[in-house]
Amino acid sequence: MLPIDGARIRASFINASQRERAAATLPADFATLQWDAFDFLGWRDPKLPKVGYVVTETVDGLVGIMLRQAEGRIRTRPQCSWCEDVTLPNDVVFYTAKRSGAAGRNGDTVGTLACAGFECSRNVRRLPPVAYIGFDVEAARRQRIEALREHVSGFVQAVRDGS
Repeated sequence: MLPIDGARIRASFINASQRERAAATLPADFATLQWDAFDFLGWRDPKLPKVGYVVTETVDGLVGIMLRQAEGRIRTRPQCSWCEDVTLPNDVVFYTAKRSGAAGRNGDTVGTLACAGFECSRNVRRLPPVAYIGFDVEAARRQRIEALREHVSGFVQAVRDGS
């Protein structure tokens, strides 16, 4: 990702009210983020522990999504739908996001299983284990990074377009 300022981040949210945009708390380490290590920027709001934010670059520009952690517990340890990390170095939770526009105002939502702290970019950059002799771990890592970008893009499209 390229560096983004706070005003552009708040303006990018497509499923949040003006009040929710203004109240959004940026990540504590925002000034020191290493932007090139992210495929998307995701963080939890320290003031609202059940709220998370995801901002990503799309062909249409910067798009931000406000998510809420669903109530209840998942009975088994789930796999993140975005990074698909099978080693699960962190918790995975179920997030919901209001759809943008009239659908969201009418209560229509989209859900996804994602890493609780949005560690997906870090997870896909770890070298995978060697599956067999001659296995290209760098190619596998590049493939995981591309798959993450596609999964996040698909979720953003589902929130934006209702598909």
